[in-house]
Amino acid sequence: MIQGRYNRNFSTISHKEQEILAGSHVAVIGLGGLGGGVIEMLARTGVGTLTLVDGDVFDATNLNRQLLSREENMGVSKAREARKRILAINSTIRVNFFQAYADETNFDGMIQGADLVVDCLDTIATRFLLQEKAQRKGLPIVSGAIAGVCGQVTVIFPEDSGYELIYGEKKEAQSPGVEALTGNISYCALFVASLQASECIKVLLRRGDSLRNKLLIVDLWSNSFEVVDLV
Repeated sequence: MIQGRYNRNFSTISHKEQEILAGSHVAVIGLGGLGGGVIEMLARTGVGTLTLVDGDVFDATNLNRQLLSREENMGVSKAREARKRILAINSTIRVNFFQAYADETNFDGMIQGADLVVDCLDTIATRFLLQEKAQRKGLPIVSGAIAGVCGQVTVIFPEDSGYELIYGEKKEAQSPGVEALTGNISYCALFVASLQASECIKVLLRRGDSLRNKLLIVDLWSNSFEVVDLV
C-alpha cells in the first residue's frame, strides 16, 4: 500500500468506510465511454475488487470519448487495456477480466461474487438480460446511458421493476440505444460515469440518497437536471 493513497478521501469517507470499500467487489459490464470512466474512479476511490467485462477492441471511433483508448492501442482488447490501467493506478486492487460479450451463456460467471453490477451497456436487450441475472443473484445495478450530451442514471435493486419502468416491457425493448443515432461526446460520457461511480459508492456504503426507483436525466446543452420518480 502506498502511504497516504487515501488521505484525500478522509473525512468525506471514514476509515471504516474505506475498509468497507476495500472489501467490496464491483462488476462493470461494458468498458467504453461510461465503463472506462467508472472503473477509473472506483479504482482511485479504493474499491477492492473489480471485474471488467467487454468483448470489443478499440477502434478510431472510440478516440473522441473513451478514456482507455489511445492512438497506439487501436485493435487491442478493451478488457485487457482496462486491467492494465487499473493496476497502473492501484496495484492493491484485485482485477478479474472477461474478454467477451455478456450473453445468456456467460453472464452468471461474469457477475459471480460481486456485491454490485454497473451497467455501461449500449443495447436495451442486454440490459434486460443483466437485470434478470442480477435479480437472481440478489445484486443491485447502477445503470447509466448517454446520447449526445444527454444522459441518465438509475439504481435498480433486485426487487424493483427496474428497466420496465424506463423502456417498457422486455419484449418491446429490443432496439439499440438512441446513441446509435446521436453519437456521444466525451464530457457527457465522463459526467455520467461520475454519477454512476457516486451511486456505486453510496450503495456499497449504504449512505446518502441513491437513485433507486428514480431516473436522473441531464441535458448539458441546457444545463437541465431532473430527477423523475419511477414509482
